[in-house]
This record gives sequence, C-alpha cells and structure tokens, in this order.
Amino acid sequence: MSGSWSRQGSELSMEIASAVSVVIVNYNAGPGLVDAVRSAISDAREVVVVDNASTDGSLSCLRATFVGDSRLRIVRNEENLGFARACNRGVSEATGDFLLFLNPDCELDSGAMLGLLAVMLADGEVGMAGGLLLNPDGSEQAGGRRAVPTPWRSLVRTVGLSKLARRWPRVFFDFYLHKQPLPAQPVEVEAISGACMLVRRNAMLDVGPLDEAYFMHCEDLDWCMRFRLSKWKIMFVPAAGMVHHHGVCSRARPIFVAWHKHRGMMLFYRKFFRHQYPGVVMWLVAIGVWLRFAFVVVRYLPGHVRSVLGLKRD
Repeated sequence: MSGSWSRQGSELSMEIASAVSVVIVNYNAGPGLVDAVRSAISDAREVVVVDNASTDGSLSCLRATFVGDSRLRIVRNEENLGFARACNRGVSEATGDFLLFLNPDCELDSGAMLGLLAVMLADGEVGMAGGLLLNPDGSEQAGGRRAVPTPWRSLVRTVGLSKLARRWPRVFFDFYLHKQPLPAQPVEVEAISGACMLVRRNAMLDVGPLDEAYFMHCEDLDWCMRFRLSKWKIMFVPAAGMVHHHGVCSRARPIFVAWHKHRGMMLFYRKFFRHQYPGVVMWLVAIGVWLRFAFVVVRYLPGHVRSVLGLKRD
C-alpha cells in the first residue's frame, strides 16, 4: 500500500494541504508539543492548537518556533476544559473537510497523514481512520487498533481470564488487537485511539461532536461506538505510522488522570451497555473498575504526599 501512496503522492498532496485541519489539545506537554506540530504542519491546511491553560512554557516555545507561520493557530482556554471540550472548540475553529485529532505527545511519520487520507478518499463510507501507534523502541503500542471493551471483555481482562483465550478465543478475548499479526492492508476495526484520529467532517456532523461529559479518557471509545452505530466505517491503516510518547502529559498528576480514566470507563459502560447486561455483571465490572483505581491510588499516593510536602524520596 505504501508504494501506491508514493505514486499518488503528487495528486494527494494538494488535497491534503486543502482538506486536512489538525487539532491538537495541549496541557503542559513540554517540548513534545513542538515536535507534534512540526510532524504535521507541512502536510496540513492548518494546525489548530487548543491550549488548556498550560503553565509549563510549552505554548511560548511553540510560538517562538513557528513565529510568522500562518498555518499555526493557537486557541487559549482560561482553564483546563478537558480533552473533549477542547477538541470540540478546535473543530469550531478549523476549516478543513477532514480533521486530524493528534495528541501533543505524538509524532507522525513522513507520509502518515497521506496514508490516512488516501483510505478516506477511497471509500466515502469511512468516517474515521487511525494509524499504527509505536512506542519509542519501535514496538506496537496497545490501543491503536482494538475491539470495543464491552463489560464482559473488561471483566475478562481485569480478572485475568484472557489467558483462556488460546483455547476459547471467542469467549475470553479481552479487546486489544496489537498482539495479533499486523495486517498488510488497511482493515476495518471497532475502535482506534484518540491519540490520532482522522475524521471526515460530514461524518462528524452526522454523528455529533465528542461527548463533553468525559473530561479525559474514553471519549474516543464513545465516539467510535457512535460512528459504528451510525454505520460509518472505522479503519486501521498499518502503514501510517507514528511514535506515541504515551502519558507525557499525565505523569505529573497520575491520581487525577486515573480518576478521570476510571470515571470515563463507568460513563461509557452505563451509556452503551447497561440495558444489555445483567445487573450482576455490571456490578462486577464496577467493582473491578474501582478496585483498579484503588490500586493506582495506593501506588502513587505516597509519592504525591511527598511532593505536596516538599519531601525527597529516600
């Protein structure tokens, strides 16, 4: 597929420059923000950075690096509005027919945006496309391609029943696909990662914006569910690679991030599955979710207390 993209490059490059607006939400992303913008801006109509009241100087560094570049637009929020609200604000400022939602800790490989757009242009029923998320060491990262984490799949993963998937794969599969062989061609999947989502504007207008009830985490899964319910295809494009420095923006506040992640999981389950599963299953899932959050608190709370009190680790 990459060869065909090369042959189509000259034809598609003009379409990219006029069609794709990149939306990046920044919250204290540090120097990675500049790298993310640099990896995208040359192929985009514009890059809209929505800043959630960062205090780390990342926005000043961005302005200094791209001074005078009319393709960069910065929207500054007076407070941290959360990921979904900031994305939606970015959409209202963007002008492209396609919207690439990119995390500030993500760097696109050369040609990745071209590859994603090629898949969208080839099939008008594709509403969303995502690429291959890579760790800095080159290994595939979890979440770039996945099945929807239904309550049963989540319970299987939480209690370790996924080990039985080798014998009964249809029953005990959890939801991650990255351990399966990488497909040679773009394939339809149930969900991709919000770290990099190319979305057709017409599809977004049909489905609706990101649900702002989520502050951060799980809003991408919610959107994938709604796209599929509205009969839009979601494609995973393995040749569209990018390095995702996962968690850069969340390391300073792990308990805060974990709270919103687990809260988002419960919102997601209640929204889409509470009428499909017996109450006992939903209760077991809820117990598993909040036990997992409790483990996170136990792990990080001592360090958080030391940080607040200004104490050093022994």
